[in-house]
Amino acid sequence: MGKKSKKDAGMATHVSGQANNPLSRPPHALSHEAVVTEIGANSEDGLTAAQAQSRLDQYGRNELDDGPGVQPGKILVRQIANAMMLVLIMAMAVSFGIGSYIEGGVVGAVIVLNIVVGFNQEFKAEKTMDSLRSLSSPTAAAVRGGKTIVVPTAELVPGDMVELKTGDTVPADIRLIEAVNFETDEALLTGESLPVQKVADDVFKDDTGPGDRLNVTFSSSTVTKGRARGIVFATGMKTEIGSIATALRGSDKKIRPVKRKEDGSAKPHRYAEAWGLTAADFVGHFLGVNVGTPLQRKLSKLAILLFGIAVVCAIIVLAANKFSNNPEVIIYAVATGLSMIPASLIVVLTVTMAAGTKRMVQRHVIVRNLNSLEALGAVTNICSDKTGTLTQGRMVVKKAWVPAKGTYSVGTSTDPINPTIGNLAHDSRPPRKIGPETSEDEGSGTPYEELLRDNSLLEEYLDTASLANLAHVHQDQDGTWTARGDPTEIAIQVFASRFNHNRNRFTKGDNPKWIQVAEFPFDSDVKKMSVIFARKDVEKKMVFTKGAVERVITSCTRLTWDEGSQLMEMTEEHRNGILENMEALASQGLRVLALASKDYSGPSNPEAEIQRADIEKDLTFQGLIGLYDPPRPESFGAVSECHRAVISVHMLTGDHPGTARAIAAQVGIIPSARESKIFSKDTANAMVMTASQFDKLSDDEIDNLPVLPLVIARCSPNTKVRMIEALHRRKCFVAMTGDGVNDSPSLKRADVGVAMGQAGSDVAKDASDIVLTDDNFASILNAVEEGRRMFDNIQKFVLHLLAENIAQACTLLIGLAFKDQTGISVFPLAPVEILWIIMITSGLPDMGLGVEIAAPDIMSRPPQSLKKGVFTLEVMLDMLVYGFWMACLCLSAFALVLFAFGDGSLGSNCNNAYSQECDTVFRARATTFVCLTWFALFLAWEMVNMRRSFFRMQPKSKKYFTQWAFDVWRNQFLFWAIIAGFVTIFPVLYIPVLNDRVFKHTGITWEWGVVLIEAFLFVGGVEAWKWAKRIYFRRVAAATTTAAATAGTMGGSESRMFAQYMTLSSSPTEVAGDEEKAIVSKDQ
Repeated sequence: MGKKSKKDAGMATHVSGQANNPLSRPPHALSHEAVVTEIGANSEDGLTAAQAQSRLDQYGRNELDDGPGVQPGKILVRQIANAMMLVLIMAMAVSFGIGSYIEGGVVGAVIVLNIVVGFNQEFKAEKTMDSLRSLSSPTAAAVRGGKTIVVPTAELVPGDMVELKTGDTVPADIRLIEAVNFETDEALLTGESLPVQKVADDVFKDDTGPGDRLNVTFSSSTVTKGRARGIVFATGMKTEIGSIATALRGSDKKIRPVKRKEDGSAKPHRYAEAWGLTAADFVGHFLGVNVGTPLQRKLSKLAILLFGIAVVCAIIVLAANKFSNNPEVIIYAVATGLSMIPASLIVVLTVTMAAGTKRMVQRHVIVRNLNSLEALGAVTNICSDKTGTLTQGRMVVKKAWVPAKGTYSVGTSTDPINPTIGNLAHDSRPPRKIGPETSEDEGSGTPYEELLRDNSLLEEYLDTASLANLAHVHQDQDGTWTARGDPTEIAIQVFASRFNHNRNRFTKGDNPKWIQVAEFPFDSDVKKMSVIFARKDVEKKMVFTKGAVERVITSCTRLTWDEGSQLMEMTEEHRNGILENMEALASQGLRVLALASKDYSGPSNPEAEIQRADIEKDLTFQGLIGLYDPPRPESFGAVSECHRAVISVHMLTGDHPGTARAIAAQVGIIPSARESKIFSKDTANAMVMTASQFDKLSDDEIDNLPVLPLVIARCSPNTKVRMIEALHRRKCFVAMTGDGVNDSPSLKRADVGVAMGQAGSDVAKDASDIVLTDDNFASILNAVEEGRRMFDNIQKFVLHLLAENIAQACTLLIGLAFKDQTGISVFPLAPVEILWIIMITSGLPDMGLGVEIAAPDIMSRPPQSLKKGVFTLEVMLDMLVYGFWMACLCLSAFALVLFAFGDGSLGSNCNNAYSQECDTVFRARATTFVCLTWFALFLAWEMVNMRRSFFRMQPKSKKYFTQWAFDVWRNQFLFWAIIAGFVTIFPVLYIPVLNDRVFKHTGITWEWGVVLIEAFLFVGGVEAWKWAKRIYFRRVAAATTTAAATAGTMGGSESRMFAQYMTLSSSPTEVAGDEEKAIVSKDQ
């Protein structure tokens, strides 16, 4: 209480707008230089790691007080107040009501055990999920030690320097030190519906209200435009939003509101409607049919169905005994009903999903939406960006072309941000005349001073490269080169720095050469960015622009084309020549941008309304720059693995088609140059389209395409949405990657939205289902594999649970035919035996199955069908086969001991007490009990792989006779759960009183021979069924892959993926350029 009071006292003395540790005046009333000094920050390199940790210890985590977190009390209530437990409590009440105190006590023990185990497992699962929720919280781009790093928002501290861009959620209260066209949405805080434009240099009065503090941006507001940099001064509950955190949380009302008229009145039936809906919500919540993930709701409905079947089974038992009021008959009916209730089903599912999300974190995937866990295993198509996902995101400029001067090349560099490493070379020829064999021959290099001598065109080119650029590249105090900003801009800035044209040289210091007037950030629609700079020494202003080549050259009207020539009008011939050179660079896998500039005579006031369209026209073309972003080493293998898993990979990128095609071929999305020779030219072209080509097609024309393109270049956000919709119309299940604000619609529209954890905006992360912490395409495959593994494991334990239920129900119901001298059924299993089997053989073994590793062939199968869900035809057949086989063997064991080796006498009152005439019945019952227990435990091990033999689960293993032992030991949770089931049989068989009075059986001797034979028969039957399934599925697989295997000469997975194109290539319906032709098939 003392700690809480101290915290409350601290909040009470906190002044609105002040820092965690109050400054001389509120930060908005101080210049940003004064704030940096007073708070002990560094506006160039940020805090060091040690300083950040020290301040984190001092000020605490940057998070609001979101309540108590995991609440054991609520978890305990959920364990007691649920439909499954209600059934058990009713069974216990019936048992005590009719005087069956032993059975009632056992049911009570089952209830306690279920509550204890369920509470323990769900508590751990909740703790796991709570820790994972913190991982999926927003992140911030903080500058620490001179480098921009992504840190969790909760770890920001006062004094951190933070960079903000469009789409970010502001992570703390920040005093701006730089703001360019920067606007934020503060509706959450101030109620202002329009974005607020921020400034960095202004200073305001101490008592200025939050809405007018234009030099401060507030925690939880959203950046709607521009970029900024600032110093954190308030975190956690000391932020402005912290003071109204209670109002933000909102109450979770469980009572439906009454529908009222405009005047506020409501008729009586509206109150009845609201009460009825509230009651229905409560019942649905209690039964679990309207809470949790779709699979959890589906399994809750299954439990209700099984409850109905249990009631029917109980009625059958009573009817078979003429509705006798004999307590043993009644308790047997109750036990028969309980045999159909999967008491541990929902708990096991919760534990399995929690364990799965934890495994995903280890594989660089954070799950934000639990529904996506079920969806991942069903993904049929992945639409991925290129930069940073399929490639390393470590751009390096390799080529630069200045039309009148030729091509400048950069040699190999071991450090992409160090401009002093890597030789410079010059070739007077344009890229289209430099063959691939000489494109990388830079020789020993040429000093940049020599290249710049009497070379005004190169200097103008470098001015554009350096200034139309937001990246910061500089040396720290130790002489180490550091960089922060977008990877593309960092690479261009490093290139400019090779010629001593670093942006800082011209824009920093007491008397900078260039002063920025305005900035127009990159826009995915215009695909350009521009800045306006004023030059102080000659009093002129310039516009510098860079962007996509096709967009920039349409805005250019002049250029210097030949050595020694003057500035001339740009003609179509010039534009075609530029495009040819761009194609030459793109064919080498380079990302190509164009640079342009012009003199500017418009307004220079930063607040002036400057029209972007006027700025980005009548430009002078400066040249091209080619950047290489090498594919990640694991991308090719990941794409091949996708093909093997029957998942199509599409690259949707903003790059030029030539660049996109080259990278796509390198990573295996499209066939390589050698492999593509088996396709016709038009078919090869169909694999790669531009966004303009794709967007011109109507939905019907897209649907009539034989196959959708594997690569779409120059992609816009709307193109991504149309691609997803086209895939959905073909019944595909789509995962889409995205990182920008404009990717939010496509992430929402996709079945699984995948955001980038490092480069992604907070808006994109909020719209996504999962976040990749390493921005790596291979991590998407990890997520798919984990999704399939979890789906497999859920099928395994559901199959094990329900097959066991069927076996128990059939054994008990068919066993009603055994009647004694009084006409009462002699039960092959006593009620307590049934409860014991439920308790021992289902909960813990099923949890063990839930954490089983992935099957060896899990990524060689087609995606799962969410329409069929867990209950596929195979699972339902398995359930019936295993259930009936177990029941047949149990009944045969009972009959063998009773009739074949015994005297066949069923005695009298053998359901109630042991006597000499009931000895055979008790032995037969014990044999049946052991058989069913062993079968259920053996079945758990057999379910580790639903198709492969228990003795050969690892097909590539050379341990032909001992591999099963390694497989059994590998999952130690399952191993010890099954061993515990085996071991506990012996006490309940042989301990006096416990055996004959509680379990209604007695110790067995020679009957163990029957048990062993039945066990061998059970395992043999299961293995035979699996063998038959393997034969069937091999034949099906062979039939479906024969056509693909004979269609071309590529490998197995590639032939499957590209078979549709091979078929198209040889089809008589293929006519180049004829979009009016009917297409034979669209459902590929």
